[in-house]
Amino acid sequence: MASFVKATRFLARLRLAIFGPSGSGKTLTALRMAHGIGGKIGLIDTERGSASKYADHPKYSFSFDTLLLEDKTLRGYIEAVRSAAAAGYDVLIIDSLSHGWRELLLEVERAARSKFGGNTWAAWSEGTPKQMAFIETLLNYPGHVIATMRSKTEWSISKKSDGRSEVVRLGLAPEEGKGIEYEFDLLLEMSEDHLGRVLKDRTGKYQDQIIEMPGEQFGKDLANWLGTGVAPSQEDFLNFLLPIAISMGVLADRAKVIHLKTILTLSPFATTYGRENLDELKKWLEVFNRIRRAGNLSPEDAAMAATKELQA
Repeated sequence: MASFVKATRFLARLRLAIFGPSGSGKTLTALRMAHGIGGKIGLIDTERGSASKYADHPKYSFSFDTLLLEDKTLRGYIEAVRSAAAAGYDVLIIDSLSHGWRELLLEVERAARSKFGGNTWAAWSEGTPKQMAFIETLLNYPGHVIATMRSKTEWSISKKSDGRSEVVRLGLAPEEGKGIEYEFDLLLEMSEDHLGRVLKDRTGKYQDQIIEMPGEQFGKDLANWLGTGVAPSQEDFLNFLLPIAISMGVLADRAKVIHLKTILTLSPFATTYGRENLDELKKWLEVFNRIRRAGNLSPEDAAMAATKELQA
């Protein structure tokens, strides 16, 4: 029988979603917060290079790498996130998620017409697993994630006291799948006046606050909170490393942590896991994968050869 254990807050990585109308400052806010968090910043751009215009911003000295995402299907997003993991970006900005959701809606509509006799509900049997696979990739990213989303106005029809119907404006909602807000630690709604309203906050420090032009300091404060906790276990580190190993081709998409653990027990890093030796681990995995594929060797022989090559 499973038993309960005392809850412990581990060192964590930020999962932040920013949504708002055009001109509300979503991209600028994401970049400012990322620089406040610090580290190497990568940005997946689905907005035809618009984020790169901030590279020469007159007020902020932004330094970041960008990837222009041409394939806006969820598979394209997943490949881009895995590339960012392999490149070792400490903070990943996705600007924005909304294009992937639109593409998924189109895929579901096409599937409904071609396979399900026009039944869109049935067609989601193919769409939902794709959305879940993308969310899983996002949550497993080995760094901080800041994602922007466009917003849409939500309306409702209600009955007035005299029995007549009226259309009521409920407010703005992210242009994404329903329930997407559950996947993030912090949900920030930006207004046209560049005010950020915190709709969800797992830190408990900012819930329902309105922050004027949230930026670097907000990012620093969040990073400080995330950095106070218990160091993750070996198993947590392997979960952290798993998407990197998959993106490098060392493991297949459905590989489990145990497969990665088996490979790493053959490495010089069998007893030392941690962010401090991540670069060395990645180098060893690259060499291991190259040697194993080129010579069709067993994992044991490839591991021995990789170790010798790096120690030479």
